[in-house]
Amino acid sequence: MTETAAATAKAKRSWKDVDLRAVAPFVALALLLVLGAFANPNFISVDNLLNVLTRSAFIAIIAVGATFVISAGGLDLSVGSMVAFVASLTILFMNSGAVSDPTMTIVAAALLAIAIGAACGLANGLITTVGRIEPFIATLGTMGIYRGLTTWLSQGGAITLRNPDVQSLYRPVYFGEIFGVPFPIYVIVITAAIGAFVLYRTRYGRHVVAVGSNEDVAHYSGIPVSRVRTLTYVIQGLCVAVACLIYIPRLGSTSATTGLMWELQAITAVVVGGTALRGGVGRIWGTVCGAFILEIVGNIMLLSNFVSEYLLGAIQGAIIIIAMLVQRSLVRKS
Repeated sequence: MTETAAATAKAKRSWKDVDLRAVAPFVALALLLVLGAFANPNFISVDNLLNVLTRSAFIAIIAVGATFVISAGGLDLSVGSMVAFVASLTILFMNSGAVSDPTMTIVAAALLAIAIGAACGLANGLITTVGRIEPFIATLGTMGIYRGLTTWLSQGGAITLRNPDVQSLYRPVYFGEIFGVPFPIYVIVITAAIGAFVLYRTRYGRHVVAVGSNEDVAHYSGIPVSRVRTLTYVIQGLCVAVACLIYIPRLGSTSATTGLMWELQAITAVVVGGTALRGGVGRIWGTVCGAFILEIVGNIMLLSNFVSEYLLGAIQGAIIIIAMLVQRSLVRKS
């Protein structure tokens, strides 16, 4: 009898130890899949689900970087504008003919995009840490700068990839498949796996969480707070560059409206994925799940006649508010 009671008590403790914020995104994803299947039989088809995963690649990859920034207690509102700026410069380079060979043009453009993304992230980080400006204000300012520079580069129009050889060679990066799985899905998994390893298995990852949990304690513990936080913005910039490299072959064009409101979607994916907006908790795979959830919600709205697809932005705004309320209630209970 005593052993049975002890086993029951242990089971109850183990159930209480389960972090509901970590499990909730995956439960919500499963429920959405069931709802989508009822809303439209075509929703659950392999082709449609692969299409949904592929379309979520941009936000999922950017949101991986946002997980680092938010886990360290920061915020980046410039990611959408940064996408437009980095993609525009990358296309302009490919159109310039600076490299004659199409393959080397793509390689050089990819390296350039990564360098520009890292530089933009570094600028955001330094303005926030060295300049001691609140992340909200700092990245709101750089959001305007990147968007304004993109408008200037495009002269209010569009910047289109004009080199046909580069275009045909680059197109499979978004539309290509490996073993029947679209290439962008592999990029999501690889990016998330690297992000999860850095955040969960390295000293730097532990420092990110420590800084987000309590900046003063982290400082007195010998952690270089400014350096750690700045690097999170660099990681964000690198993730934006990777997303740009997948985005460019999809449309082959950018404009001043490229990436509009992507910052809201990225932050929503992070919060829905279980990362605390106040910092100190980061969940990479939850973030990817959150990005899938946002895209699935849009897909269900498109395939069904229950809600107009034009209300997607309103739905996403409601989702982030609901996710924050749920997080707050779970924190109070714990």
